Amino acid sequence: MATIYYEKDADLKALSGKTVAVIGYGSQGHAHAMNLRDSGVKVVIGHKGGATSKTCQAAKDAGFEVLSVADAAKRADLVMILIPDTIQKDVYERDIAPNLQPGNSVLFAHGFNIHFGRVNPAPGIDVFMIAPKGPGHLVRDEFERGAGVPCLVAIHQDATGDALKKALAYGLGIGGARAGIIQTTFKEETETDLFGEQTVLCGGSAALIKAGFEVLMEAGYQPEIAYFKVMHELKLIVDLYYRGGLKFMNYSVSDTAEYGGLTVGPRIVTEQTKQVMRDTLKRIQNGDFANEWIAEFQSGGKNFQRLRDADANHPVEKVGAELRKMMPWIK
Repeated sequence: MATIYYEKDADLKALSGKTVAVIGYGSQGHAHAMNLRDSGVKVVIGHKGGATSKTCQAAKDAGFEVLSVADAAKRADLVMILIPDTIQKDVYERDIAPNLQPGNSVLFAHGFNIHFGRVNPAPGIDVFMIAPKGPGHLVRDEFERGAGVPCLVAIHQDATGDALKKALAYGLGIGGARAGIIQTTFKEETETDLFGEQTVLCGGSAALIKAGFEVLMEAGYQPEIAYFKVMHELKLIVDLYYRGGLKFMNYSVSDTAEYGGLTVGPRIVTEQTKQVMRDTLKRIQNGDFANEWIAEFQSGGKNFQRLRDADANHPVEKVGAELRKMMPWIK
């Protein structure tokens, strides 16, 4: 069974007198910074963009002191890196590493760069992860209503002997300990996160939607009806999964839907599909995907943009854009 920590296991005193530098003020960055500040933790923002950047201005408007990444790292005792995976290595080596002192902490919300050896903090630095299992706006919203989003915690390097105490205090500060903080490793978090994104959450679900839409269109059905059936109503089902798992979803839909799903689902996601999933997991585990992604980014991302454009121009997107105008409440 997993080890799960709660509020009783964490103490904000581990951050007493310390300054946290949140590097980046995007989705996760703004939530971490605001929640920590509301918990009584001193926070500064490290920002690599210019003063005209929207997120930089948003941080200033929220009342934070905004510094260069180098100056923020120099000021801080703990540095939480919340910028894209693809630029973390360069920013860390150029702006963060030269300004760290023994006993400082470097934090991550995703293990990619540590696990694949792209970022290698010095031996005297604590390295740990606090990863909320939800987008930044949810992390903030749940905190404000007195709840929290579950988090993962992992210790990569415990130079001071207090890495776990500081990690749990940070998790408490952003609200995660209210819901529970699950112990994991950088390896487990990184590999399962990439696998889930590629095979189910982003890649698998999007491919299933597009395929279902195409089949209905080929059969002569109206694109608007096809959109509602394979895209719009998917949220209703996912919300049922979210609330109570497979059993609650089946309980909530009609017997016809349940029987059809139970009998046809395994014919859609076959053993062949699972084998592709296994192959995908192997490519993640051995670093092939990480190498491919970094190479794609460093080469200018032309293939990435081609894939983005293809998705943006898919008929399901064009139909959906028009139909969503009928439903302003979904925004």
